[in-house]
Amino acid sequence: MERVFSIGKLAAAGGSKVETIRYYEAIGLLPEPERNAGNQRRYSARHYDRLVFILHARDLGLSIEAIRQLIDLSSHPDMPCHDADEIARRQLDDVRQRIARLKLLEAELERTLSDCSHGTIAECKVIETLAQCGACERHHRPPR
Repeated sequence: MERVFSIGKLAAAGGSKVETIRYYEAIGLLPEPERNAGNQRRYSARHYDRLVFILHARDLGLSIEAIRQLIDLSSHPDMPCHDADEIARRQLDDVRQRIARLKLLEAELERTLSDCSHGTIAECKVIETLAQCGACERHHRPPR
């Protein structure tokens, strides 16, 4: 007999929150579970496996749409994996871009702190740097 989970036990087993499971059901990433006579959701090992897949993909930073595409691809086991590879490649590129931005931010913060003379707020390099928007990614424009 297959093991059946309540939503709380599925959440605990998967390391997520009940609300997360309900959300993934609502957007169609998790299939709707069967319900018992008391109308309570009853999840199977298939739901657990899908939940773990989704949570791992989210931990890797994949978007909901990318996860949806990967789930769709997984239902065609005989197809070449080119499309799945491309999704992972795009994610890797995005991660590398974020790392590069973080390194720039790290350097800017290190420079700011190394310039600090520990004086007064009027001489504070942290405040001055933020006002100058040194490594800021936003393109600020003065109000008209």
